Amino acid sequence: MDSRSHTPVAAALRLCLHALLLGLLALVAVRAVSEGAPHAGAVVTLTLVTAGVYGTGALAGTGVRVTSVRRDGQAEAATETAARAIPVRQRARAGTAARPIPVRQRMLAASVRPGTEAAATWLTALCVLWLALLVLSPDALWVAFPLYFLQLHLLPTRWGVPAVVVTAAAAITSFVVHRQEIAPGAFIGPLIGAAVAIATVLGYDALFRESERRRELIVELVATRAELAEAERTAGTLAERERLAREIHDTLAQGLSSIQLLLRAAERTLPAGAPATAHVRAAREAAQANLAEARSFVRALTPPDLEHGSLAGALERLCARTTGPDLTVRFAVSGAPVELPTPYEVALLRTAQSALANTVRHAAAGRAEITLSFMDTSVALDVVDDGRGFDPSAVPVDERGDGGFGLPAMRSRAATLGGTLSVESAPGQGTALAVTLPVAAPAEERAA
Repeated sequence: MDSRSHTPVAAALRLCLHALLLGLLALVAVRAVSEGAPHAGAVVTLTLVTAGVYGTGALAGTGVRVTSVRRDGQAEAATETAARAIPVRQRARAGTAARPIPVRQRMLAASVRPGTEAAATWLTALCVLWLALLVLSPDALWVAFPLYFLQLHLLPTRWGVPAVVVTAAAAITSFVVHRQEIAPGAFIGPLIGAAVAIATVLGYDALFRESERRRELIVELVATRAELAEAERTAGTLAERERLAREIHDTLAQGLSSIQLLLRAAERTLPAGAPATAHVRAAREAAQANLAEARSFVRALTPPDLEHGSLAGALERLCARTTGPDLTVRFAVSGAPVELPTPYEVALLRTAQSALANTVRHAAAGRAEITLSFMDTSVALDVVDDGRGFDPSAVPVDERGDGGFGLPAMRSRAATLGGTLSVESAPGQGTALAVTLPVAAPAEERAA
């Protein structure tokens, strides 16, 4: 049996099939004895043999499985039904020791499954015994009905349906030969039974396949939902880290920097040997130490792409790992690179990621280029592609509605740092996006 045999409904149907076939065999034997049939002894013998063969295959196909193999001369084997049904203490009281399953029985147990050669052999033996019984007793005709279901279950559809047709023909022939007459019931009964069996089994198979597809879809949806939740948590964590880094830089770090400058100016204005000089110097050094700590916090909260390298290196890695159908992404640096505040680096990196993501998803471009330009009083990031382009005026004010990587989010991020974002594009003419952020003069940077 396959995985369907382990469901409660399939188990109940299987038990009903066992009861039906064994009950019909018992009916054949009882009627042969009670009516004094000429070959009553042979009918009873064939009935018992058929029941034994069927019982062996049924047990092998549903309950017997090997859970371990021989190792170092010690055999450890069990069955899924028998070993569980008979506790160890009961076997000990009965004087029976646990014995390993013989090799042939283990092979049979592992082989009687739908679509296997052993299943076909077992079914062929059953059919041969049934045909012999059919020759001796007309009552064996009714055994054809459970045989229909066995044939459809154990054989592939291309063989199961012809086997059912042949079985129905044999049943009809037996009725005609034994009764020496041709009646409509002789044809209608077996044919209707065969049709019902085929419709039932094929319908159940179709329902099972649909159920399996739905189960796989549910599993996939659950896995996708878990991945989405994890991605949302990661995105939320990174966004909070960026916010904290920006807040620390814009408030605490800038305040400590101003305090340090003011204390340095106060220290210079004090006369030599003034008693307050030592206190002012100590305060300035404490402010300087705390400023270094604040900056280390900012660095610790930066995105992973910026943790181990410069902004230029992060952008170059971004271009290298961005892929798309026939898309080539290049990176270039213009001007002398200078160290930028962490919020600047984060904003430029996120803008580049957003722009490239839009290029891959929507532009169908063959070439894209990112240029990072360092100028005297500003830094600029240009993202250009040769894709299908669009009409910037037609883009909704909030194209995503979730604060994501759309143009409004890029523009808001640039405006927060006092910068600007511009987009030049037209349908069929590619897209050019530019972000410009102001930077402090070198003298101011050294003072800070």
